[in-house]
Amino acid sequence: MCGIAGIIGPNAHQHTLLNMLGVQKHRGPDFTGKWLIENQIALGHNRLSIIDLSAAGNQPFFSDCGNFVLIFNGEIYNYLELRKLLQPKYTFKTQSDTEVLLNAYREWGEKCLDQCNGMFAFAIWNLKEQTLFAARDRFGVKPFYYFFDQNDFYFASEINTLFAADIAKIPNEKVWLNFFSEGSYGLPNETFWTNIHQLEAGHFLTLKNNHLQIKKWYHFEERIVKLQNHFEQNEEDYITNLLLKAINFRFRADVPIGFNLSGGLDSSTLLALIDQQNIDKSTIEAFTFVTNDERYDELPWVKLMLEQRPYHLNVCSLSANEIPDLASKMAQHQAEPYGGVPTIAYAKIFKTASEKGVKVLLDGQGSDEAWAGYDYYVSNSNSVVQGVTKSPFRIGVLDSDFAKDYGKTNYPKPFEDHLLNLQYRDLFYTKIPRALRFNDRVSMMYGTELREPFLDYELVEYVFSRPTDFKIKDGAQKWMLRKIAEKFLQKDLVLAPKRPLQTPQREWLSADLKDWVMAEVGLLEKNNWFDKKQLQNELDNFFKGDNQSSFHIWQWINTAQILKK
Repeated sequence: MCGIAGIIGPNAHQHTLLNMLGVQKHRGPDFTGKWLIENQIALGHNRLSIIDLSAAGNQPFFSDCGNFVLIFNGEIYNYLELRKLLQPKYTFKTQSDTEVLLNAYREWGEKCLDQCNGMFAFAIWNLKEQTLFAARDRFGVKPFYYFFDQNDFYFASEINTLFAADIAKIPNEKVWLNFFSEGSYGLPNETFWTNIHQLEAGHFLTLKNNHLQIKKWYHFEERIVKLQNHFEQNEEDYITNLLLKAINFRFRADVPIGFNLSGGLDSSTLLALIDQQNIDKSTIEAFTFVTNDERYDELPWVKLMLEQRPYHLNVCSLSANEIPDLASKMAQHQAEPYGGVPTIAYAKIFKTASEKGVKVLLDGQGSDEAWAGYDYYVSNSNSVVQGVTKSPFRIGVLDSDFAKDYGKTNYPKPFEDHLLNLQYRDLFYTKIPRALRFNDRVSMMYGTELREPFLDYELVEYVFSRPTDFKIKDGAQKWMLRKIAEKFLQKDLVLAPKRPLQTPQREWLSADLKDWVMAEVGLLEKNNWFDKKQLQNELDNFFKGDNQSSFHIWQWINTAQILKK
């Protein structure tokens, strides 16, 4: 839901704010709002109307006391419960979660964050105190980027929005080097651009008199330690109810809702839980993507899962000849490296949904991290790319002067248990931050909202804190999730085998799109990060059959397209 943008400082001008809002209009095509005091503060909002579609819910949103102004991107799923708590003390003039969030802040200050179950990035200006308060949800589902030069503080939902305010576009060489060397996408507060930062997931900031302070509010590690000694009487029933509640919350909307489906366990569980909801299922659409290659497509399993169910299936097809145009658009839109052909294929789902008027989609992201679903959780592999035996990185193509500054990223290990530390890394530093950024951009690109029930914080905390044999048992990963899914799905339903690759990316890049690949990678020969000769050698090796992984090829294409002037 939506995009936010703001400037605090002498450069707070209407024309700059309008430029910023124009660049991210796709995030909220339903209404563009602004409030500003020239040379002091400018707040803007792009609205995607999901809850309370009336104009009363437009933003920037003022408290009835007139002292607080809110701009908010996301959804507070438990807004009805919070509204009930706040109703005795506050008058509500809308049915929106926006008004609930603002009144929750008035009531509890920063502690309101603990009360909110949702995905959010928001900013509140206190007129009396001349203070900005901004916060991001627990897992960073919704983005918050900022630039601060001690005079002006700029923030926005997308990096391109900051570039539209004439902030310099200078590559952050440390982040790029680590991307090429180990496949990382920066630490949670970093981006691929110098001086453009992220507010970390589970953190808030305050800005007063040009003093910026950032503080952690979500103490996941402490919560896990407490839960490790807590066992419900019937774990299976307890977790099933957490799952059902997470789905129920994410069906709160005043617009059509759909869901994304593959043939695997996460999708089948999502489908089974949607089946249990007390809603008109005939209005709910299902979406899946195909590349018309039976080695990768899961359409037969998806159709099997939907047999005798009321959901209409939309099959979103991607072909090799669409890639050059779509990849270029995606690179400019993401403004940072993204996940290749699977991300482009995934974007097709949101385009189709948007064309059909389906504004909200649910999917199964987040299950592998909490329930320990990746193969390297059991194989003791250090791989960050699944399904490969050889390193997916080609550091030999990097110029020696550029490569010499590489330092391996070390991630915190707050737990005594090795598996928990791997899961923690993936949840807060690698897999989930990366996937959420890709997914936020591809959904919002088409003015649609993506909701992730498996990332409900109560569910993640409880499952994460369980012992290893709850997650991995008798050789089966995500053991308890399988048990729960079996309760709802017919016993003879065969799920698609778990596979590391979702699309024929390597086949397309090495054959169908060979000329395009050569042309794009050729652009890097002018870039001083690369050794021209070694780059050509590795490209030749790929075309000659060294193509178990195409990750490095996609890295180079992506880099060439993002750095294009």
